[in-house]
Amino acid sequence: MPRASERRSAASQRHADTIRFVLFEARPAGLTFVQLVRSGELTPSQARAGLACLRDIIAERSWPPLIWTKKDGYRFCTDTDELQAYELAIVREKLTEIRRFITAVVGPHAALQPKGRWIRHLNTQLGSVESTLDIITDYINA
Repeated sequence: MPRASERRSAASQRHADTIRFVLFEARPAGLTFVQLVRSGELTPSQARAGLACLRDIIAERSWPPLIWTKKDGYRFCTDTDELQAYELAIVREKLTEIRRFITAVVGPHAALQPKGRWIRHLNTQLGSVESTLDIITDYINA
């Protein structure tokens, strides 16, 4: 996966600025992806690159997080309850992705090559990630 600095071309920075401006204009309401594309006069791929770049910029500058919800679309958020709900949704999504990857790809690979050093290492590391994400969801649900 490319690092943030490798992904941040001058064009993606311009698109990020456009998206940030459009979202500030729409505040406090959010915008759907289609609305972002239309309002910013961007193509879908430009909007995706701009969103990725904007998330990197937000992290660097300690700005309020950019979240996406089905109800409101993309928006900046400072409400801790909403942020926690968003984070939990993302953790659950990633946990499901990891579990499906383990059962659909890594498990069958391990059956084909049970003594393979790589597959043992991968299985161990993914098991650790799965456990960590599971602990997070348990903590938040408690």
